[in-house]
Order: sequence, then C-alpha cells, then structure tokens
Amino acid sequence: MRLTASIVAYKNDPKILAQTIQSYLLAAPNSKLYIIDNSPSSELQNLLADPRIDYIHNSKNVGFGAAHNFCIKQILNSSKYHLVLNPDVYFEESVISKVVELMENDDAIGLVLPKVFYPDGRQQFQCKLLPSPTTMFVRWFLRFVPRLVEKINHNYEMRFSGYNTTMNVPFLGGCFMFLRVDVLKKVGLFDERFFLYTEDTDLSRRIHRHYKTIFFPEVSIYHYYSHRQYKNLYFTVLNIFSAIKYFNKWGWLNDKERESMNAMAIAQGSKLFSNA
Repeated sequence: MRLTASIVAYKNDPKILAQTIQSYLLAAPNSKLYIIDNSPSSELQNLLADPRIDYIHNSKNVGFGAAHNFCIKQILNSSKYHLVLNPDVYFEESVISKVVELMENDDAIGLVLPKVFYPDGRQQFQCKLLPSPTTMFVRWFLRFVPRLVEKINHNYEMRFSGYNTTMNVPFLGGCFMFLRVDVLKKVGLFDERFFLYTEDTDLSRRIHRHYKTIFFPEVSIYHYYSHRQYKNLYFTVLNIFSAIKYFNKWGWLNDKERESMNAMAIAQGSKLFSNA
C-alpha cells in the first residue's frame, strides 16, 4: 500500500465527517483509510460502508496522538506516505496527487501542509513559529487586549510571509499532516504524553530537525474548526496542560533550538514577502 490515511473521531458531526471521508477517498481511490473512533458509542460506523475503510472503535478516548499512532504502527513497513487528517477537513480531488508529486521530486521533504481556508473562504494561518511561553500566555489570557494579540499572532503565525510561496516552516498545523513514512521511522511517532494539542508542534519540530517541513500553497484545503482552545474552557485547560508538558520537554525560557529555527523561518518568510 503506497498511501494510507487516518482520521481520529470523537463525537463528530456525521455530515461533516462524511464529507471528509468522501473527499479523501475520491482524491486517493487506491489507498486505505483508518477511522479511529474515540467516541463513547460506535454510531459513526454507519457512515463507513466502503471496503477501503478500516474502522476501530476504542472503549475510551485514548487521545489524538495515541489513536493515530495505533494506525501508523500498522503501516510503517507497507506505506510510503501517510496522511494524518482531521475529521472536519475537505478538499478537491487533485490535492493528494499534487502533494505526492511534490514529495516525489524532493526526498528531503518529510511533511507537507497545503494552504488552509475556512469554508467561507477566510484564510487560516497554520504556518507557525515554535511557541514560547510568552506567546502562549498572551494568546490564552490576554485576548481582551486585541492589539497585543494581533501583534503576537502576526509574528507567531508568520503572517508577514504573505502565505503565497512555498516555504520551510518549523511548525505546521496538524489538521492535514502529509507525512513520509520513512521519516517517522527516524524521528518517531506522536509523543503520547500529549493527550490533545501540541502533539503536532512536537512532531513537526522533530521532523524539521532533519527534513523540510513544507507549506505548499499551490493547493488548498478547507477546515471547519480552528482555535477551539481559545473559545471553550475545557479545550483551553487541555491546551494548557499539553503546553506545560511541551515546555517541560523542550525548555521554557532556555530553548536555543527554538530560537535558531524561528530565526531561520523569520528570515525566510521576510525574504519571500519582500520578493513577492
């Protein structure tokens, strides 16, 4: 099997999930799709009348990274590429083939993310620098100071780059992680200490150490939900606990690798924008 994908579901809107599934299967008709359902019941199984789908219902919510890892471990020796796909994403049929073509032409690419939009056409800023504790604190707790948050986001989300040119980014959002499987064999899978949030930051960073992690705006996807962690107390708490684990792992104030990777990304993004 050359290409596989996995979707982790949890109490999702069946219509939106069905759209995601259909979108992927149309774009990759000769692949296999794993649905890992962390929901209390297995009602979502009714959507899955397709032999290309393997459905796994967990007896409990094991978390985002752990659920994806269960599938990735099964395909490590059979797939060349694996897509970690959110259950609220859809895209045109040509997206997968164009991303595969990009990766086939450059073995140094380990991870790809297309341009991301909301369904209403607004852009999502999914290219990010590696977060610092200050960045996260402002985004969580100082949203009543919109000018400060906007200033932080302009830098952290690399808005200064213009988002119109392919670039190598240290942290790519996790709604559509198109991965080279051999890269995962080298850097490892999702760190299962992160139940939800920052697991994509951590994996993207580990890949970026050795390979290119590419934002590819030549193709686009649509993502329904974003920034739930700033709109809902439960998700905010989950994000905070994950962030604490992330900074305990990589460093709070003293993180020279973060400084180096971010400096390179800022220089690249600024140059691309000035040359546009």
